[in-house]
Amino acid sequence: MLKTINIRTKARTEFVDITSEVQGVVNDSNIKNGICYLYVPHTTAGITINEGADPSVVKDIQTVLNKLVPHNLSYSHIEGNSDSHIKSTLVGISKSVLIDNGRLLLGTWQAIFFCEFDGPRSRSIHVKILKCPDKTL
Repeated sequence: MLKTINIRTKARTEFVDITSEVQGVVNDSNIKNGICYLYVPHTTAGITINEGADPSVVKDIQTVLNKLVPHNLSYSHIEGNSDSHIKSTLVGISKSVLIDNGRLLLGTWQAIFFCEFDGPRSRSIHVKILKCPDKTL
């Protein structure tokens, strides 16, 4: 099963919690045991799994990424968004999450975040659910 989640980001750099939308795709699949693959088909965005309970963690991640890869360096790329491409490379564009008994197997504090590095834009996240035989996870 393949579904696409579409979002509209509001800022140049933004982390959007998509955990409930991804769980909704899992629910719609009726797959109880499997793997959920998440893929971002953009070169200036990414996806990560991290602390979802305290928003200061996301803010800290954004702050450090902006310090590591500042927007205003003398990059060669003429579009002016090389920092966004580099951040996408560092964060990554895909993740896998186990599904157990119909639920994403995330830790207590974990959430799935779409990471915008060159917004605001309309973006998509492809979600592929693969069924595993019962009791294999």
